[in-house]
Amino acid sequence: MAKILALHGPNLNLLGQREPHIYGSDSLEDINARLSEQCSSVGHEFDALQSNSEAALIDRIHQARIDSTAFLIVNFGGFTHTSIALRDAMLAAEIPSIEVHLSNLHKREPFRHKSYFADVAIGSIVGLGAQGYELALQAACSRL
Repeated sequence: MAKILALHGPNLNLLGQREPHIYGSDSLEDINARLSEQCSSVGHEFDALQSNSEAALIDRIHQARIDSTAFLIVNFGGFTHTSIALRDAMLAAEIPSIEVHLSNLHKREPFRHKSYFADVAIGSIVGLGAQGYELALQAACSRL
């Protein structure tokens, strides 16, 4: 059994309410519940953290280094385009990851086209809505 951690960045606590035409109608609780069920069905453990605080996300990545977390699924929201500190934490953790974005960043504002995590992650899934998380988890399980 492996431990898989999903990290959700700022404003993702508002999923289902905030701009559903961009981010869809699923709440973060809906997404996490499906991921948890998908994990248990293949014998893995699932944990998730959503935070609007960069420091809390960094602290959780540091904890993942020592708590036997085997894989990360990350959507750092707006921090994707700004946070070198989160990038450094991901590099220090040395835990394989897949980056997920609900919307297609490449069809949005130019400042969203650059991800500080795309080259750190095994892969990125963008623009597939909440299904992107499930596909990332499927890929993570295949690698484990």
